Amino acid sequence: MTPFTIVTAPACPLGLENVDTDQLIPARFMQTPRSQGYGGFLLHDLRRKDAGEMRKDFALNDARYAQAQIMIARTNFGCGSSREAAVYVLADAGYRCVLAPSFGDIFASNSVQNGVLPARVSAADIEILLSDPSVLAGAPITVDLAEQTVSVGNKSIAFQIRADWKQRLINGWDAVDMTRSYAKDIDAFVTKDRAERPWSQPRG
Repeated sequence: MTPFTIVTAPACPLGLENVDTDQLIPARFMQTPRSQGYGGFLLHDLRRKDAGEMRKDFALNDARYAQAQIMIARTNFGCGSSREAAVYVLADAGYRCVLAPSFGDIFASNSVQNGVLPARVSAADIEILLSDPSVLAGAPITVDLAEQTVSVGNKSIAFQIRADWKQRLINGWDAVDMTRSYAKDIDAFVTKDRAERPWSQPRG
């Protein structure tokens, strides 16, 4: 998994709340092998009119945000069912980070597992970002995970992330890598436990 340290890129001002996992990737597309790439399915139905024509007023269809790696949304991003494909579709579309006041719990956990940063930014600061002229113009902004800040021009906005998730993202670790980081502690426990409870060990 690619470590997340500092990302400087345009941000897509999505601005929607309660974006659920079926909106992020409609279920009918999940029959496609991941090896073919999911990026083209991101918010597929919201981006289009009923006849299938792309909506010109939808942020993801705006050329200014074509190279965006950061998404800015409102509350409860990634709610709904627990499909991990909702993170695959973001990652395959080039997104490394979502800024929102709150996330669906399972979505946030799946994000970290796949190297996507779910950064919790206050609702008031999200509104500042969504109305910032440089963000709207597609100018790059910077997300610094070590400092837990989002920098836009001369403004610096703080975000929150669980400490263990932060460690995993910075190191590019999945859950197994995180467990292996405690190998010395695990070995010490096993040695101590064998000495204190020899009767608990299997014979032979």
